[in-house]
Amino acid sequence: MVAIVALIFILGYIFIILEHQISLNKAASALLTGVISWAAYVFISSDAHIVNDQLIEHLGEISGILFFLMGAMTIVELIDAHDGFEVITNAIKTTRKRKLLWIIGFLTFFLSAVLDNLTTTIVMVTLLRKLIADRNERMIFMGMVIIAANSGGAWSPIGDVTTTMLWIGGQVTTGNIILKLFMPSLISLLVPLIAFTLILKGNLDVMPSESAGSISTKAFERKLFFFSGVGALLFVPVFKTITHLPPFMGMMFSLGMLWLLSEIVHRDKDEIEKNRYSVLHALRRIDMPSVLFFLGILIAISALQSTGLLVKLAMFMEENIGNINLVVLSIGLLSAIVDNVPLVAAAIGMYDMQTYPADHYFWEFLAYCAGTGGSTLIIGSAAGVAAMGMEKINFFWYLRKISLFALLGYFAGAVVYILQHVLINFE
Repeated sequence: MVAIVALIFILGYIFIILEHQISLNKAASALLTGVISWAAYVFISSDAHIVNDQLIEHLGEISGILFFLMGAMTIVELIDAHDGFEVITNAIKTTRKRKLLWIIGFLTFFLSAVLDNLTTTIVMVTLLRKLIADRNERMIFMGMVIIAANSGGAWSPIGDVTTTMLWIGGQVTTGNIILKLFMPSLISLLVPLIAFTLILKGNLDVMPSESAGSISTKAFERKLFFFSGVGALLFVPVFKTITHLPPFMGMMFSLGMLWLLSEIVHRDKDEIEKNRYSVLHALRRIDMPSVLFFLGILIAISALQSTGLLVKLAMFMEENIGNINLVVLSIGLLSAIVDNVPLVAAAIGMYDMQTYPADHYFWEFLAYCAGTGGSTLIIGSAAGVAAMGMEKINFFWYLRKISLFALLGYFAGAVVYILQHVLINFE
């Protein structure tokens, strides 16, 4: 029984990895993998009612993650509809490559902690297209954006899907994840940032400024929705701390408040113009295939968990690797090949909270490694895949030019986390 479900998952994942070669969207492969895995489980099982109960139990956790993602994506689209990100673009004036690299690196790092690494990458790719005309020069900056987005997402409960999964599941809490992962994540950024600084020289060609007519919103509206949107996202962990309700409830509250704000600001406009800035328009622009991809993957992983396969895998890793640091580092490196979402979902299924309670060393180190390990290959993270698709970055170019620096940053941050735990005795 377990072998059949495992085989379905492996075959489905091969289809996901070969998305471009077989011209089949990975969301479709993920959904089919998830549904077929549960169908196989229920056919093999002796009691369909128990299987259904297990599925409904898993669906409660999965739906919380999906509603959270949909709310965050909608808020970001609403900011973009009001040209809110022009606030950032207009603030960057330098043409010096090294200075711009540091600005982009730190901007991405902190923005990712608020908006999530996928959204931040999309924003930064758009920003770099406006700042750097030469594509060859822009590529190095793109590589730095991928590293910075993943590093920035690792230390924030809303910065990376995997960290969000651990936060929603109760494995980590907001204060501890920020306190204990900020410095390791920063080091994982600084190491490649310093290396690229030694490579880059000179100034960039000045980009022609965009005409004012291309921006349809007023300066007041741009600033209002940028700062309101970022503030709404930052309020989500505060809402959870105050109410103890699931994080998606805080995200829905923030979305509702921004919806109300947009209705008030545009109440005097005609319906056609008002629709351009509405939440309904933003909802139509969110990346639903990504949401469905996560749904399929999480359903498939829950099938593996329900069959007991993940527990057996945990026992195998404990017996053959043993050392907790090596186990987590291996998961992080594996996330460069296999998407970090199913890996973390698998880890949550493999290790219960009786063995490793909330804010345990294991969960925090897992959040760091799964969040930053994917930077070593361009296909290893949502940020990398997004940049690859938008800028047509070649896999082997990234492997030659970026991977080594990302790997050095990954191990440097891991060493800092371990030393931080041993020397400062963070508990």
